[in-house]
Amino acid sequence: MDDVRITLAVLHVLRQFTEDVTKPRYGYDLMRATGYPSGKLYPILGRLDRAGWLSRQREDIDPAEAGRPARYTYVLTEGGATRARQELAVNSAKLSPPPHLGLRSLRDA
Repeated sequence: MDDVRITLAVLHVLRQFTEDVTKPRYGYDLMRATGYPSGKLYPILGRLDRAGWLSRQREDIDPAEAGRPARYTYVLTEGGATRARQELAVNSAKLSPPPHLGLRSLRDA
Protein backbone atom coordinates (compact mmCIF):
# COMPACT_ATOMS: atom_id res chain seq x y z
CA MET A 1 0.00 0.00 0.00
CA ASP A 2 1.32 3.40 -1.00
CA ASP A 3 1.34 6.64 0.96
CA VAL A 4 -1.22 9.32 0.17
CA ARG A 5 -0.75 13.03 0.73
CA ILE A 6 -3.10 13.77 3.60
CA THR A 7 -5.01 17.00 3.11
CA LEU A 8 -8.01 18.27 4.99
CA ALA A 9 -10.22 17.14 2.10
CA VAL A 10 -8.72 13.62 2.24
CA LEU A 11 -9.38 13.51 5.98
CA HIS A 12 -13.03 14.45 5.46
CA VAL A 13 -13.43 11.68 2.87
CA LEU A 14 -11.67 9.13 5.09
CA ARG A 15 -13.90 10.06 8.00
CA GLN A 16 -16.95 9.14 5.91
CA PHE A 17 -15.49 5.71 5.20
CA THR A 18 -14.53 5.00 8.81
CA GLU A 19 -18.08 5.56 10.09
CA ASP A 20 -18.76 2.02 8.83
CA VAL A 21 -15.74 0.41 7.17
CA THR A 22 -17.81 -2.42 5.67
CA LYS A 23 -20.34 -0.15 3.95
CA PRO A 24 -19.71 0.42 0.24
CA ARG A 25 -20.05 4.10 -0.71
CA TYR A 26 -21.19 5.67 -3.96
CA GLY A 27 -19.51 8.82 -5.19
CA TYR A 28 -22.78 10.75 -5.16
CA ASP A 29 -23.41 9.83 -1.53
CA LEU A 30 -19.90 10.95 -0.64
CA MET A 31 -20.44 14.25 -2.46
CA ARG A 32 -23.56 14.89 -0.39
CA ALA A 33 -21.86 13.85 2.87
CA THR A 34 -18.72 15.93 2.35
CA GLY A 35 -20.18 18.81 0.36
CA TYR A 36 -17.42 18.38 -2.23
CA PRO A 37 -18.19 18.64 -5.95
CA SER A 38 -17.30 15.76 -8.24
CA GLY A 39 -14.21 17.59 -9.51
CA LYS A 40 -12.78 17.58 -6.00
CA LEU A 41 -14.06 14.23 -4.72
CA TYR A 42 -13.25 11.87 -7.60
CA PRO A 43 -9.53 12.77 -7.79
CA ILE A 44 -9.31 11.98 -4.05
CA LEU A 45 -11.08 8.65 -4.55
CA GLY A 46 -8.77 7.89 -7.47
CA ARG A 47 -5.63 8.57 -5.41
CA LEU A 48 -6.90 6.44 -2.52
CA ASP A 49 -7.82 3.63 -4.93
CA ARG A 50 -4.45 3.68 -6.72
CA ALA A 51 -2.64 3.70 -3.37
CA GLY A 52 -4.56 0.61 -2.23
CA TRP A 53 -6.53 2.33 0.53
CA LEU A 54 -9.83 1.80 -1.31
CA SER A 55 -11.27 -0.93 -3.44
CA ARG A 56 -13.52 0.11 -6.33
CA GLN A 57 -16.26 -2.15 -7.69
CA ARG A 58 -18.43 -1.56 -10.74
CA GLU A 59 -22.12 -2.22 -10.21
CA ASP A 60 -23.26 -5.31 -12.12
CA ILE A 61 -26.29 -3.99 -13.98
CA ASP A 62 -27.53 -3.66 -17.53
CA PRO A 63 -27.47 0.11 -18.11
CA ALA A 64 -30.22 -0.10 -20.76
CA GLU A 65 -32.49 -2.01 -18.41
CA ALA A 66 -31.70 0.17 -15.40
CA GLY A 67 -32.03 3.38 -17.41
CA ARG A 68 -28.74 4.71 -16.06
CA PRO A 69 -25.04 3.95 -16.29
CA ALA A 70 -23.47 1.51 -13.87
CA ARG A 71 -22.15 3.14 -10.71
CA TYR A 72 -18.98 2.40 -8.83
CA THR A 73 -18.86 1.65 -5.14
CA TYR A 74 -15.85 2.30 -2.96
CA VAL A 75 -14.92 0.55 0.27
CA LEU A 76 -11.83 0.74 2.47
CA THR A 77 -9.42 -2.13 2.16
CA GLU A 78 -8.23 -3.74 5.39
CA GLY A 79 -4.94 -1.84 5.21
CA GLY A 80 -6.76 1.31 4.13
CA ALA A 81 -9.02 1.14 7.18
CA THR A 82 -5.99 0.85 9.45
CA ARG A 83 -4.20 3.77 7.76
CA ALA A 84 -7.37 5.88 7.72
CA ARG A 85 -7.89 5.42 11.46
CA GLN A 86 -4.25 6.29 12.10
CA GLU A 87 -4.39 9.45 10.00
CA LEU A 88 -7.68 10.54 11.55
CA ALA A 89 -6.27 10.03 15.05
CA VAL A 90 -3.09 11.99 14.29
CA ASN A 91 -4.98 14.79 12.53
CA SER A 92 -8.14 14.97 14.64
CA ALA A 93 -7.44 18.58 15.65
CA LYS A 94 -7.65 19.62 12.00
CA LEU A 95 -11.19 18.25 11.80
CA SER A 96 -12.40 19.89 15.01
CA PRO A 97 -14.22 23.20 14.79
CA PRO A 98 -12.07 26.11 15.98
CA PRO A 99 -12.69 27.35 19.50
CA HIS A 100 -14.54 30.65 19.78
CA LEU A 101 -11.83 32.49 21.64
CA GLY A 102 -12.75 35.85 23.03
CA LEU A 103 -16.46 35.43 22.36
CA ARG A 104 -18.86 35.26 25.24
CA SER A 105 -21.90 33.07 25.00
CA LEU A 106 -25.31 34.71 24.93
CA ARG A 107 -26.03 33.28 28.38
CA ASP A 108 -23.10 35.27 29.82
CA ALA A 109 -24.30 38.55 28.33
